Amino acid sequence: MRLVKCDDAGLAETAAVLNSGGVAVIPTDTVYGLAAHPAFPSAVDRLYSIKSREAAKPIALLASDYEHAEAFVGGFPDCAKALTSHWPGGLTIVVNGEGLRVPDHPWTRRLISACGGTLRVTSANLSGRRPATDAPAALADVGLSADVVVDDGVSPGGVPSTVVRVSGEKIEILRQGAIEI
Repeated sequence: MRLVKCDDAGLAETAAVLNSGGVAVIPTDTVYGLAAHPAFPSAVDRLYSIKSREAAKPIALLASDYEHAEAFVGGFPDCAKALTSHWPGGLTIVVNGEGLRVPDHPWTRRLISACGGTLRVTSANLSGRRPATDAPAALADVGLSADVVVDDGVSPGGVPSTVVRVSGEKIEILRQGAIEI
């Protein structure tokens, strides 16, 4: 495990780790996340193992921008498109079984872009524990099992994203969080 800063050198090192099938703890606008590249199933499996997460619980995708999020699911219904006005930001939108979010953290969006536009990311904590809001907390909980931990101080949001599921024109709130719905 390597601890790196949230700067250009840290971005290059973290992208190299993720693009080769590694796992990273990264800052976001809400809480710290545990990330893997979706093209590496073994890395995504490590997220479940490190976090002690049930295999039946999906892991969301963070996207660098709206276009990458939409491309991943093959398009958004109109209702979901309207909700993307909260992007970048703390709103995860579940469409076609995929939870998608564009974080309001420029460094993290640059990292995601350097990894092809999407990353699987879950909060950097063991299942059932409070999400980490700084690198030391993430490191203590799950970071020792990651390949790299990025330190960007305290997360500005401090609470996980709000999660909504969109089916046609119906919106269901699955978790109230950073964005008031």
